[in-house]
Amino acid sequence: MASVDLASRLGRTVLYQIYPQSFADSNGDGIGDLAGIAERLDYLAWLGVDAIWLSPCFVSPFADAGYDVADFLTIAPRYGTNEDLARLTEEAGRRGISVLLDLVAGHTSDQHPWFRASADDPDDHRFVWSDVPAEGFQSGRGKRGGYYKPNFFPVQPALNFGYARTDPAEPWRQPVDAPGPLANRAALREIMAHWFGLGVAGFRVDMAASLVKDDPGHVETGRLWHEMRAWLDREWPGRVIISEWGDPKVAVPAGFHADFFLQFGGDDDGLPLRSLWNNNAGTVSESWGELAPWAGADGAGDAATFVQAWQAATDAIAATDRGGVVGLPTSNHDFTRLVAGPRDAEQARVAHVLTMTWPALPSVYYGDEIGMRYVPGTPTLEGSRLGPAYDRAGSRTPMQWGDLPADPYGPGKPADSAYLPEDPDPERPTVAAQVDDAGSLLRLVRDLIALRHGDERLDAAAPVDVLATGYPLAYVRGGTLAVLLNPGSAAVEFPLAGAAGGRTLLGRGFRVEAGGGAGGGAGNGTGADVVHLDGSGYAVLDLAGA
Repeated sequence: MASVDLASRLGRTVLYQIYPQSFADSNGDGIGDLAGIAERLDYLAWLGVDAIWLSPCFVSPFADAGYDVADFLTIAPRYGTNEDLARLTEEAGRRGISVLLDLVAGHTSDQHPWFRASADDPDDHRFVWSDVPAEGFQSGRGKRGGYYKPNFFPVQPALNFGYARTDPAEPWRQPVDAPGPLANRAALREIMAHWFGLGVAGFRVDMAASLVKDDPGHVETGRLWHEMRAWLDREWPGRVIISEWGDPKVAVPAGFHADFFLQFGGDDDGLPLRSLWNNNAGTVSESWGELAPWAGADGAGDAATFVQAWQAATDAIAATDRGGVVGLPTSNHDFTRLVAGPRDAEQARVAHVLTMTWPALPSVYYGDEIGMRYVPGTPTLEGSRLGPAYDRAGSRTPMQWGDLPADPYGPGKPADSAYLPEDPDPERPTVAAQVDDAGSLLRLVRDLIALRHGDERLDAAAPVDVLATGYPLAYVRGGTLAVLLNPGSAAVEFPLAGAAGGRTLLGRGFRVEAGGGAGGGAGNGTGADVVHLDGSGYAVLDLAGA
């Protein structure tokens, strides 16, 4: 059985997101599958990750890459079977790896039997229906006629969890305790319990803030997730729910174990994460505007926006009685990879150090550990395009395994992808080229994960003292573990007491100049130790010494 007590160790967990159709193909049909993931578990164990999160793998017409679910209880045939999922959780558990699935809680596919039944039955209120045209509603195609409310794309009808504010003039605004909304709450529990029974350790909940409609402050949505969390803790202790909300200060107090900073969410539409990574290459929304990211070579950004948002979320979480953690991803299936546009893999090293040493739940998007890039010009597929400059396909290209030997990291080079083309760059990074290279990005990520596991000062609950938010970003974890990061191209320096007597745990492109008394003696004469960082330089120093 898989390791399912994930809740008690979430503060030390490293999560790894897998886009299953692009990760590993076991049967040669060119589409990644669950058996392919199982074949690569030794690689993931070598890397050191604690849990894997699979994007949706349920039966679907794939109008939105599986986020349009037609059967919540059955694995899509292109990925395998329910038995394959059970074997995956079993094999992962033997390696100390938990498996999380993606739960699409707020909508289904328009091909789901629930929706087809509702479209033919005026007394079925599992979805939001209006008898008259209403803004944002789609025309129904069943016997009942009328119009339904979608939750994202038109083919994704919103499940009815009620409205926080009702209005007699709009009878589709049912209260949250109406029969339809209550049936859907029960269905969420049934779906989760089904997969828990097959060894799943938890869920990442898609669009978790979207359930109750017209809900100012997400008050009723928060009550719904509080109810789900109470059920989870009572019936399935140790399992976790992690939200796609993008606002940890709201989502975690609402009942989730963790919530990611994302490229959207909250009052600032995802600004904290975008202020770190978004360099206006890859997936770009017209609403974002131009903002220099902290992880930019020109050194024009600042991590202060992120730090302030993290502090606000941490304070809000601390005020609750259940705790929880903030999630910090390298990227995800909806957002630009770290390596994109002018940002290269050398700068990505600095971003990975931040992700693994910050007091948060780090999530590595598959391939980011080797520096896979956002591939411009990748064909639009399965609803990947969201706007003129926002096509997610470039972040969903096949995992670049290269010519790996059959052991010890799983099978050798996989079959060519029939899902999306591989990055055509002949210099593209691969696992095979980096796995035995001590200076590679892959080996750095592995070393960072090992450091996080082995040093309690990097626990998500350990304190952080932020010293500077620009170039470099400098902070101290647990009182004595200093981290200095310079993603810019220009060399910088930073005075840090005790740095000369510290022990280097990880570092690249840096040196420490010892201070000294004015008027002679060793050192720089300033009395302060100074850390010098080259462009894309970083240092993780144990100030407690040897």
